Amino acid sequence: MVTELLLGALALITSLIAAVVGFGGGMMLIALMPHFFAPSLVIPVHAVTQLASNTSRVWFSFDAVRWSLFTPFFLGSLAGVALFGLLLFNMPTRYLPLGIGIYILLKLWCPGFVLLISRYENLYLIGFLQTGLGIVVGSTGPLALSYLAGVLTDKNQIIATSALFMTFSHLVKIPLFAAFGVSLWACWTVVCAMVVGSVIGSWLGTRIRWRVNNERLLLLIKCLLTALALNMIIETVLD
Repeated sequence: MVTELLLGALALITSLIAAVVGFGGGMMLIALMPHFFAPSLVIPVHAVTQLASNTSRVWFSFDAVRWSLFTPFFLGSLAGVALFGLLLFNMPTRYLPLGIGIYILLKLWCPGFVLLISRYENLYLIGFLQTGLGIVVGSTGPLALSYLAGVLTDKNQIIATSALFMTFSHLVKIPLFAAFGVSLWACWTVVCAMVVGSVIGSWLGTRIRWRVNNERLLLLIKCLLTALALNMIIETVLD
């Protein structure tokens, strides 16, 4: 029960962060998960947990979701699933933590990488990259935020609509990993604890969203994510 309680608490905290800021929670969680799960289980378990986190975030902010933006994202996502799904079936899972760590560092500290991804920003491309890359590296929520921040002015709408996008991105991973032969039955108690924690975190984060100093929290999140990403890379390389 210790592992279940610990991972449930981590899921709660990271889901709360995502509900307040709009990103960072999923990346933080997946950076911690290699310490608890085999590499082949990291992204599937993360997908189920984040599906609960984002679905509940949509539910708790239902009136703020801009549903009209979902169709082009959805169409781009289908293409991303097709292409990156093929990559997944031919990629050794041992190196997934390395890929996740490198992706997090590039996203946080390499403006050129962010510019390259966002240069041709539109919802078709964002859906393609966010859902497709998510199959390989797990957490890609920030990809849509810059676009949404440019077309929406309300913080609740930005976070709620981003959560809708991520709900679909994580949802499509589950049948894909099932086809890949991944089974979560052996760790179902841990998964259930993380799902419950994620929902509670979404509820709390939605209630306190306007009371938190985002600037200080964002700096803390970036520092934590950097340390976690470096640790993932070092452990994978030295293993």
